Amino acid sequence: MLGWERGEFDEAVTDLFGFHAVQLGLEEVDALKVNRMPHRWLSVGDPQSSQIVKTHGRAVAFVSEFSALPFAANSLDLLVLPHTLELGSDPHACLREVERVLVPEGRVIITGLNPVSLWGFRQRRARWYLRAGFGDSYLPQQGDFIGYWRLRDWLRLLGFEVETSRFGCYRPSVRSQGWLDRFAWMDRLGRRWWPILGAVYFVVAVKKVRGVRLMGMPWKASTSRAGAPVSVANQSSQLSGEDV
Repeated sequence: MLGWERGEFDEAVTDLFGFHAVQLGLEEVDALKVNRMPHRWLSVGDPQSSQIVKTHGRAVAFVSEFSALPFAANSLDLLVLPHTLELGSDPHACLREVERVLVPEGRVIITGLNPVSLWGFRQRRARWYLRAGFGDSYLPQQGDFIGYWRLRDWLRLLGFEVETSRFGCYRPSVRSQGWLDRFAWMDRLGRRWWPILGAVYFVVAVKKVRGVRLMGMPWKASTSRAGAPVSVANQSSQLSGEDV
């Protein structure tokens, strides 16, 4: 799953331009690795820690609640949320904060686990077993899966327009590499025959602001044109000898 997501992130962010980009959570994936914005930060949502730490070899720029980002409104060009919403305590507040800090025409990239998939079914089954008093959890217990269409509704209400959406990881999750290889045919056929049943979805959305039009940068200063001489009609003058 992480390998598929790394490829999708690299393809999506390589041609996104701007000045400021932030990744919220999941330090195992460097989602901004190939992006060329001059300022790129990684944030982890651990309010108990106030020092800069290193996780998985990456420096954490700041620690913050994702529902209260330390940025001014309309100040970021790109936000990446790898499984941030489903693992957070308040996904609605996080999305509202994303909408606040993004500039008009800024982009947010979201990945999440699809409840309508083999992985989602296995997670529900694991939770049934836990309620019965035996078994263990298949995926992390905190948070909950957010359906793809549910996420699209949330984005639409906040004024976002979904630009790209893809699904991946169709084979069942098993621990044996041999069985993973045997089920590889499901990834090839799934993208064509049952695309919305992938275990992971990948969404790129653009912030739209009504009445706002993005202007290009004035690379060359406009030069003022000199006024052309205008002839004055019906004007005669006689020069006297003294004037000469």
